[in-house]
Amino acid sequence: METPKNFSRRGFIGTSAASAAGFSILPSQVVGGLGHKAPSDKLHIAGIGVGGKGQVNLRNMSSENIVALCDIDWIYAAKTFNQYPDAKQYKDYRIMLEEMHKDIDAILIATPDHTHAVCALSAMQAGKHVYVQKPLTHTVYESRILLEASRKYKVVTQMGNEGHSSDTVAEVCELIWSGAIGEVYQVDAWTDRPIWPQGLTRPAQGMWLPDSINWDLFIGPAVMRPYHTAYHPWNWRGWWDFGTGALGDMACHVLDVVNAALKLGHPTSVEASSSAFNNESAPNSSLIRYDFPAREKVGKLLMPAVNVTWYDGGLLPSRPEGLPDGIELGQGKNGVIFHGSKGKLVCGNYGSNYKLLPEEKFSKLVKPPKTVRRVIGSHEMDWVRACKESPENRILPASNFEYACPLNEMVVMGNLAVRMQGLRKKLKWDGENMTFTNLSDDDKITVTNGIPGAEPKKIELNAKQFAAALVRTNYREGWNLKI
Repeated sequence: METPKNFSRRGFIGTSAASAAGFSILPSQVVGGLGHKAPSDKLHIAGIGVGGKGQVNLRNMSSENIVALCDIDWIYAAKTFNQYPDAKQYKDYRIMLEEMHKDIDAILIATPDHTHAVCALSAMQAGKHVYVQKPLTHTVYESRILLEASRKYKVVTQMGNEGHSSDTVAEVCELIWSGAIGEVYQVDAWTDRPIWPQGLTRPAQGMWLPDSINWDLFIGPAVMRPYHTAYHPWNWRGWWDFGTGALGDMACHVLDVVNAALKLGHPTSVEASSSAFNNESAPNSSLIRYDFPAREKVGKLLMPAVNVTWYDGGLLPSRPEGLPDGIELGQGKNGVIFHGSKGKLVCGNYGSNYKLLPEEKFSKLVKPPKTVRRVIGSHEMDWVRACKESPENRILPASNFEYACPLNEMVVMGNLAVRMQGLRKKLKWDGENMTFTNLSDDDKITVTNGIPGAEPKKIELNAKQFAAALVRTNYREGWNLKI
């Protein structure tokens, strides 16, 4: 539903509104000698979607005031509710925003993928800083809207790809920018996901809805369907209407170091192949190839055109030459190989466990100077820090929306290639206009619908219209993304 825009806005910590009210905020170093934080030095945080990953994020922010908790399933969220007994409890985030808009500074959002954007936009319109779990959004269009909103409402933002704040991301960036492995022309990246069911057809019948769940709010902007445990809790990740499959779930982690080091921007083309799937659920395995154009130099290092290939569901790239036998590739379950003109860099998630190949060539390499800011503490608390700083002195957190939205957009558009692989051609992508340029009105695509209680049925669609509907999905009546 459309969020009211006439909220009274709280005087945020460090803003001119606080000064006008005749008080100031003591910096933490002033009150540190007391052994605790002064009440005025704590951020007032609300959580939306707190039964799963949101519980972990809140734990990493528990030094602050957790003032409100919202979840559509109060049994699933009960453990988190019990951890913060003083926090007010809600099922509907819109009611929470209306009733507590004066008492909330910032909001954590860790709902299913398809409701990230509506929750985040409502929070930003209410003047709240936002921390949104990865993937930032469900679609390309939603990602673009959140970037626009973050600029308009001038709040502090952070995507929950927590490893982006690790030292190893910074170290890999500095190594590549130093020219250690030369110009990077190819990247391979992989994950063992999915570890939840995919390749499914829709359940033939619904199930009895527990009183603890508000199913209408779970469905949100998606098309209504009966409640079933095949969707909630957790297994929503494999359904196109709610999740983004293995790619959307993990690539904001795995490809993060690639995006940071190579400054990728928009791909110019994408193509995919996968195991069998239907228009209801993501495949059990897929391979996606992105082509990126040449980018601006970093120092003296050229950034030539680069191919990035993604593997999931057990698919893996070939072991790079020079990696000794018995040595794990990346972190095994997840990893990246940068192929450069002078060597290779192999690493796990967020640059962890990185190795330069061939080893003998780089055995005496001296690490380049530190040029990337190191985050002190957790990804979550770096966001909290930025929320507290005055706007004129603020250092933005590492994965703010200026960084996160383009990364997320690139990730979720890969699912367009998966769902359109029936065209059997490389799709040319115009990132600025969010459209494929080599689709004509005459192009047809055959998709398989997962029909409840029946054999999947193949239907023919206009490919151009189908692609547009995937870039920007139609919301259920009563839901929108109006800035």
